[in-house]
Amino acid sequence: MGCVFSLPEDRRDAAERAPTTRETSFIEKMKKTGKNIIVFYGSQTGTAEEFANRLSKDAQRYGMKGMAADPEEYDMGEMARLSEIENSLAIFCMATYGEGDPTDNAQDMYDWLQENDDEDLSGLNYTVFALGNKTYEHYNAMGKYVDKRLEELGAKRIFDLGLGDDDGNLEEDFISWREQFWPAVCEHFGVEALGDDSSIRQYELKEHTDINMNKVYSGEIGRLKSFEVQKPPFDSKNPFLAPVTLNRKLNKGGDRHLMHLELDITGSKIRYESGDHVAVFPTNDSALVNKLGQILGVDLDVVISLNNLDEESNKKHPFPCPTTYRTALTHYLDITHPPRTNVLYELAQYASDPKDQENMRKMASSSPEGKALYQSWVLEASRNILAILEDMPSLKPPVDHLCELLPRLQARYYSIASSSKVHPNSIHICAVVVEYQTKTGRTNKGVATNWLKNKLVTDNGHKSTVPMYIRKSQFRLPFKATNPVIMVGPGTGIAPFMGFIQERGWLKEQGKEVGETVMYFGCRHKNEDYIYQEELEEAEKNQVLTQLNVAFSRDQEQKVYVQHILKKNKENIWKLIHSENAHIYVCGDARNMAKDVQTALYEIAEELGSMTRTQATDYIKKLMTKGRYSQDVWS
Repeated sequence: MGCVFSLPEDRRDAAERAPTTRETSFIEKMKKTGKNIIVFYGSQTGTAEEFANRLSKDAQRYGMKGMAADPEEYDMGEMARLSEIENSLAIFCMATYGEGDPTDNAQDMYDWLQENDDEDLSGLNYTVFALGNKTYEHYNAMGKYVDKRLEELGAKRIFDLGLGDDDGNLEEDFISWREQFWPAVCEHFGVEALGDDSSIRQYELKEHTDINMNKVYSGEIGRLKSFEVQKPPFDSKNPFLAPVTLNRKLNKGGDRHLMHLELDITGSKIRYESGDHVAVFPTNDSALVNKLGQILGVDLDVVISLNNLDEESNKKHPFPCPTTYRTALTHYLDITHPPRTNVLYELAQYASDPKDQENMRKMASSSPEGKALYQSWVLEASRNILAILEDMPSLKPPVDHLCELLPRLQARYYSIASSSKVHPNSIHICAVVVEYQTKTGRTNKGVATNWLKNKLVTDNGHKSTVPMYIRKSQFRLPFKATNPVIMVGPGTGIAPFMGFIQERGWLKEQGKEVGETVMYFGCRHKNEDYIYQEELEEAEKNQVLTQLNVAFSRDQEQKVYVQHILKKNKENIWKLIHSENAHIYVCGDARNMAKDVQTALYEIAEELGSMTRTQATDYIKKLMTKGRYSQDVWS
């Protein structure tokens, strides 16, 4: 659930978990292990970390030694000391999260860069690859900032900033950048490529024949047995298993499945506020896992460990080990996204048909026909790893190498649809089940939404639970309850506003004076997918909602969307914004809806504020910087 906001999470537990000998000096680590390239990553969903690993692996092909590093684990104050290492280079793979914010793990690094004006980084060679999405307002803000800031502090940029756009083809942007980057590095340091394109294994397989099953991971994210003995505080490394107390279908008709779930957090000490996000750790569909086991011809219940060949690495295993292949493919690995090109490249050697081998290597190359083949055969056809194995019968990779290469299965974020003032022990989720036909005639199902859909309150007499934690956001009701709020949230974008409405109702019950509360909702058909209709109409009746405006896009000849009814009510909107200090909130689809709503607001300001288009744009953007226009959007 895409675009969410960055605040440092509670780190109290990091100290408890980290081994006491943890080396926080990356310089000492590099010296000790003979590395000269360090690749820092700012990653929220794992992609920047993947790219960093690929770049550090690349270094080997050029006779250099690289290490990928999580900036949160090291002391950034040592950056200036990189000059102590010969031919040293720092690469930064930086994703942007939320409204141009750093990812959680890069927050400390960001603070350090901002605060240290007198830092002299003249001995530092660097380059930056940024990961972002053009549909968002602050496209690649974090990568651009790091690139510019390092230069300001005297560091030497040895290759241009790379801009990756996940709305287009992020993988292709990365490959094209990387292909020009390495020759520039070789030229800068006067080294030659070894031309070694062979596959380099990072982990070695160990099979455990007689192991105590109490020592084997069965899906836990952090500590072994953490799902059996739960200890707060709960966070991304230590999720809480919340029982599902309600799971109901929201829509009355249509071919989609919109659902409302309630998670019980009693006794967890978890606190949340309206506007926060709940992160859940889903599991893959067992049918998919079984098919993978069949096609690879392996016993999925063998207990294994994949151990890093670089013994000094902070990352001992690609996922919690020891575990079984079944657990890895179910809980730890992403088997549903189309694989990135490096996976195809490394697996090519296991295809017995030379034509398959050639095609796999071609798709990973930067040649125009290779890129086009990857675009059409993998991305547009939405082929996951299973589909690739099915459609290339000669490809028979060893399961351990496949497990080494697949990315980690990531937590999914949902905007919380409740208020903790009204529901202190319950977190509500509103989501739509993802399921679609691919060009190859397969049915692809969204991992998390199908998993949630099947989380019945009791499953064979057991309570269904969901591993979760809270991610704070800056999507907040105004500090002053008297400020009016304008909420725009079509479809499941209504989620955080259910929390806002509950909270404004609670404030009213407390006898507080509450400003106007205006809702703009949209769906396809009034009698099919007008979700939360009863709750919304009740709130309107109790005057908690002072206005309820609903656009039914397909109930008439011409489509009507939320931006159309905003424009229809332009006088009221302008009065609330311009004269009454209203706060505007937009939640839902980033690509079209959020942009169209923003454009409608420009047009209203232009017309009713008698401004030029430029002035109107500046006026609305100023509301954003002042925190009066907030977005919680995804694409």
